[in-house]
Amino acid sequence: MEAKAKAITPQREILAGLGLFGIALLYLYFPVLKNLVWDWWHDPNYSHGFLLPLFSAYFIWINRQKIAEIPVKTNFFGLFIVLGGLALFLLGWVAGEQFTQRFSFLLVLYGGLVFLLGWPLAKKLAFPVWILVLAIPIPYVIYNSLTFPLKLFASKVATELLQFFGFSVYRDGNIIVLPNMVLEVIDACSGIRSLISLLAICSILAYFVPKTVWKIVLLLSTVPIAIGVNVLRVFITGVLAYHFGPKVAQGFFHTFSGLVVFGLSIALVLIVHKLVVRR
Repeated sequence: MEAKAKAITPQREILAGLGLFGIALLYLYFPVLKNLVWDWWHDPNYSHGFLLPLFSAYFIWINRQKIAEIPVKTNFFGLFIVLGGLALFLLGWVAGEQFTQRFSFLLVLYGGLVFLLGWPLAKKLAFPVWILVLAIPIPYVIYNSLTFPLKLFASKVATELLQFFGFSVYRDGNIIVLPNMVLEVIDACSGIRSLISLLAICSILAYFVPKTVWKIVLLLSTVPIAIGVNVLRVFITGVLAYHFGPKVAQGFFHTFSGLVVFGLSIALVLIVHKLVVRR
């Protein structure tokens, strides 16, 4: 009984090591993390970034008993992961590339956990650590390459739907021309915001799906759901703008419609999750 208690209780040296490692990590990455939080606050595409660390902490808390039962054993391979992460950080710092620096934080963090706690415990902590990658804004070159075709697709399909239902409209790129106004599908209306947020939600839900194949199905479902619901939003905006004028495509009405369609997206994701859990 005594031997078991020693096996499941972290040694003081390990706790001290975790404390020192945490302090060093925060000292090195404080400017990076500060800018990341700034992005969460100012970029609506990543406002969910505030919630993911809370979820990670909650996940660790509800699994604390299982985590405590895993023996702590130093693994020096973690040092190689830490060194790789620091090299990536240096590369990102030299290149002025924020995504690389931010991603390196997770790599260094996980490497430190592997070194101080060992593979079995680090494996248990892998999900709450790597889910945080979804809180890191993707590079703008990738963001722009995604938003442009999404804008064109949404405007094209919405225009075809409007024409199908008898509305006199035509499209010029991502611009839908109505008789009484011009409706431009901008980046915020491309669906990328919903796609990013839904991917974060589905990643959390997928963890609780038993079979890998259905995890993948759930994650992939975010793409058609986000795109389809966004097309519906553009179409409805076009219908309302046709009858009631530009005011429904601006200000409060525009923001409110975004919240409504995102709520619809979450509902559809939950339906898919319920279906795959039963498999």
